[in-house]
Amino acid sequence: MRVLIADDHEAVRRGVCAILTSRTDVEVCGEAVNGQEAVEKAVTLAPDLIILDITMPVLSGFEAARQIRKTLPQVSILILSMHESNQLIEEAKKIGVQGYITKTQVGDTLLLAVDAILRKQIFFPERRAVESILHGA
Repeated sequence: MRVLIADDHEAVRRGVCAILTSRTDVEVCGEAVNGQEAVEKAVTLAPDLIILDITMPVLSGFEAARQIRKTLPQVSILILSMHESNQLIEEAKKIGVQGYITKTQVGDTLLLAVDAILRKQIFFPERRAVESILHGA
């Protein structure tokens, strides 16, 4: 699976890259620092999955997702956000993304989300559901 990571914070991109590259079936094919660059790189790199931050300069992650949906409807999109908000999750679902995870949970849930998306499933965990998965409850 080829992955494009779009986040305006280098530390977040590096952390996500480190988690993803621990897997042999995942290749980070590119990085973007704003929503517009994410749209452009999505078209040129043709990734299987795009991980998008919501709050980015030039073009928000949601607007980038809308544009990517129009030009590359087959590409999976995972929203990675610092915001834990049901309203934002519902907006993400309306756009047609395959998942939504928070930055505070990325260490625990990123690979779970990638696995779900690889299986052509969606990944919108509720906080309690994620905690019970992680703690075997």
